[in-house]
Amino acid sequence: MSSSIKTVGVIGAGVIGASWTALFLSKGLQVIVTDPAPEAEAKLRDYLQEYCPAVPNATCSPDTCMQNYTFVKDIDPYLGSLDLIQENGPERLAFKRHLFAHLDANTPSHTLIASSSSGLPSSQFISECKNNPSRILIAHPFNPPHLVPLVEIVPHPGTSEECITIARDFYLGLEKDPVVVRQETPGFIANRLQAAVCAEAYSLISRGVVSPEDLDKTITSGLGLRWALTGPIMTNTLGGGGDFGHFMEHLGPALKSWLDDMQEHRFDMGSREKVDELKDAVNGWVEKVDLKKVEADRDVLLADLVGRKGGCSGEVGR
Repeated sequence: MSSSIKTVGVIGAGVIGASWTALFLSKGLQVIVTDPAPEAEAKLRDYLQEYCPAVPNATCSPDTCMQNYTFVKDIDPYLGSLDLIQENGPERLAFKRHLFAHLDANTPSHTLIASSSSGLPSSQFISECKNNPSRILIAHPFNPPHLVPLVEIVPHPGTSEECITIARDFYLGLEKDPVVVRQETPGFIANRLQAAVCAEAYSLISRGVVSPEDLDKTITSGLGLRWALTGPIMTNTLGGGGDFGHFMEHLGPALKSWLDDMQEHRFDMGSREKVDELKDAVNGWVEKVDLKKVEADRDVLLADLVGRKGGCSGEVGR
């Protein structure tokens, strides 16, 4: 872990903020948390008691974790003591613009300010930051952050290389697997890939090609298993006998025909009728499922998989 970062401020203690807090505490950090919701403090306490013990390779006991955080209604008196801020507020441009201007004006210039924004590039909400906007960037996790290693580090054009390096080293020290997105783009990387897959999934379900349950099985029993170990580019390379060029030459024409068909039958997100029909199809399945058990089983298997991958070397272990 970056030795210069000892105390972290977490703004927003919803699902993402609470999970970040569990991770930070389990890795030995002091954490100051704030959230304006009326029951946020009690919900956070319950969350930490349940999930701090589940963080892989924790360096602090659950009891110590519970002693090392402070929930505050007003974080302003603590801003001067924070080495890093992890913001998890609403995805609203005006809200973030006001908040980041306030944080930039009231924190020491060395404090790294990271947003968990899942799609808003930071260049859109730093226009009123006059102190040191070069220490502001996106650090977008995947849910739940205390288990899923990926963090997308997305600097804006004015973010300093030093701050990018500090952020990368910090998340590496938490046993995260950060990637630096070299150019701001809406949705960043993972959400764009997820959107592409989901758009085709919605099309296939809405056209009656496959049921929602069987659609999910094609990922959990097929693509997802491979992609958890070798991503799509490495999977293509291995499928080409170790030669990505051979894969493209061999399957390129078929891929083009599939993509043309997908474009012709793309799901219309703007159609209320199509969206409502999709909702009905999905709800008809998930209403029969114990979602709490699905989530709990997922988290147990995720923790085990992450631990096993961490013990491997090379690309498969990443």
